Amino acid sequence: MLELKKAIIVEEIFSRPDISAYWAMVDGAEEKCIAFNGLTPPLLPGDQVLLNTTAVSLKLGSGGYHFVLANLNHVQHSVRPGGHIMKMRYTPMQIKVLSAEEPDSPFHEQLLTAESLDKTPVLAVTLHSMLAPLCLKLREDNLKVAYIMTDGAALPIAFSETVEWLKKERLLCGTVTIGHAFGGDLEAVNIYSGLLAAKIAFEPDVIIAGMGPGIVGTGTKWGFTGIEQGEILNAIEALGGVPVAVPRISFADKRQRHQGISHHTITVLSKVCRVEAVLPLPELEEDKTAYILGQLRQAKLLDKYFCSVEKVSNGLDYLATDSHRITTMGRGAEEDPDFFLSLAAAAQLTGKIVKGEKFARVNWA
Repeated sequence: MLELKKAIIVEEIFSRPDISAYWAMVDGAEEKCIAFNGLTPPLLPGDQVLLNTTAVSLKLGSGGYHFVLANLNHVQHSVRPGGHIMKMRYTPMQIKVLSAEEPDSPFHEQLLTAESLDKTPVLAVTLHSMLAPLCLKLREDNLKVAYIMTDGAALPIAFSETVEWLKKERLLCGTVTIGHAFGGDLEAVNIYSGLLAAKIAFEPDVIIAGMGPGIVGTGTKWGFTGIEQGEILNAIEALGGVPVAVPRISFADKRQRHQGISHHTITVLSKVCRVEAVLPLPELEEDKTAYILGQLRQAKLLDKYFCSVEKVSNGLDYLATDSHRITTMGRGAEEDPDFFLSLAAAAQLTGKIVKGEKFARVNWA
């Protein structure tokens, strides 16, 4: 069920390409709402809008924002020419996009025959908060990075302030939104064509693939959207890329299931992934390393994956930035250093793959 309410736009809070936020008068009180510029016409103070207020009423993680479904003062909104693939299909908000695979796309001819990533390393991630740290560390090797956003969490890429910042800083050379996610530089139907489209269109050294903001978890073994990481890894290998499984590692998370290597990573690697991916691990304190070793051994993953330990150069200095706060689950590098060291290790090892450098497989027998 949707909770819908009418409201009056009061004033703009912020605006970025393809997304704007406003104060709106809702039931006599000013509340925040978000409008996606590709879904509704531009809004002005005094416009009457229809809001989806469901998430805020349920106190869910939407940042306290309602979402604008329609501008009732301007109900006519023309469809732009080009493309015929629908995303969010058969819902009241279905939208038309030009997908990279379509005949109208400039990449159609190449995608007709494309089958290989030509050993391009692809970092498969489970949290959107992994994206910026990976890009920052990859910058140290001057690597060209493309990002594929899946539909495992937020569907509009415009919702990600991180992606906008990374593009502004030229830390991303291009984006692809796949499945029902939309708004990337390119659209694609699925992870396979999305990977190939990223390779063809942007010619990156490295691709990062994973969901946007808002992972869904239930506390159960199988009920989390990050389980898509396993299927992404399988797709990378099928297309001749180098699959890199970025582990979720933390000793700051108070939930036992996320201590050391998260149960999310363990489940993906033990039950879903069917290929021998590279599994980068950070060099941590002896007791933490022993804990992680025990987890991997118990799950019988030491021989299944190419595990390699990286001593991170310059520690957490790579996160230094004045223009964007880097956090995960609300925690910064000081509160959760091991999470960010694990991402630095993954990026550092990926740099070695790109440069053709050798790296050792850990023997923890």
